[in-house]
Amino acid sequence: MTVSIEVEDDAWLAMAGIEELAHSAVEAALAEAERNGGNWAVAVLFADDAGIAEINAEWRGKDTPTNVLSFPAPDNMPVPEGEPRPLGDIVLAHGTIAREAAVQGKTLHDHTAHLIVHGTLHLLGYGHEGDAEAEAMEALETRILKRLGISDPYERD
Repeated sequence: MTVSIEVEDDAWLAMAGIEELAHSAVEAALAEAERNGGNWAVAVLFADDAGIAEINAEWRGKDTPTNVLSFPAPDNMPVPEGEPRPLGDIVLAHGTIAREAAVQGKTLHDHTAHLIVHGTLHLLGYGHEGDAEAEAMEALETRILKRLGISDPYERD
């Protein structure tokens, strides 16, 4: 498994261990989704709100920042023998994620891990369009985060 990291917003650099966080979150998601046996590649872009707003506008027609975007690679993408098969790209917005973490009483580290897991699951084809699909994805995310020592992000008081 290969996790490529690109940091566009220096605010992310204040969070220690960002590369290890991305790698462990992707790895845990693949393991729990029973996809850890493959030679996969995932790219993670640590952006700012302006950058993700541009991407969101271009690809989803929504000119606003969001916390995470996922772009699955096409299944039929040709891959040279021996090279990892791209699962796709995950883009994270520092400002939005930091604000959400503060409002929700979570650490930036834990909330970022959750969103990397969430994005990885989208790359694998999981979604949350209907209630049943959302509940299944949330349960999977909760199990993955538990592997990482992170409490249930959906726990209700």
